[in-house]
Amino acid sequence: MARRLLLIAASIVWAESVVFGVLVVLDAADLSGNRLGLGIGAGVLLAIYGAGQAWAAWRVTQGYGWARSPLIVTQLIQLLLAWNLRTSDSKWIAVLMAVAAVISLGCLLAPPVTRALGRSNAV
Repeated sequence: MARRLLLIAASIVWAESVVFGVLVVLDAADLSGNRLGLGIGAGVLLAIYGAGQAWAAWRVTQGYGWARSPLIVTQLIQLLLAWNLRTSDSKWIAVLMAVAAVISLGCLLAPPVTRALGRSNAV
């Protein structure tokens, strides 16, 4: 059961990482002279954030309990971002972000996962 929950959470996080990668490409395509520094900085930040999430998701599926913590933090941040976007014109993005974060958090914090990652020979 824990393995299945971890794979669900990791799949969602990997999908989020792909979205970050797409955002990096779109941001790089939209670079212009007056926002070059901001665009490069935002692109680098999104690339690091997405790669870090993907790496932590992969490690948690390998049974490394420490990798769950950064995933929980990033999903909580995503919930806050979704809350902030709830009044925007694209409410569906906020709903999608919130649903993905809640499902991921539910899987990562489920008792079978906690028990499995707490053992020395996890998952």
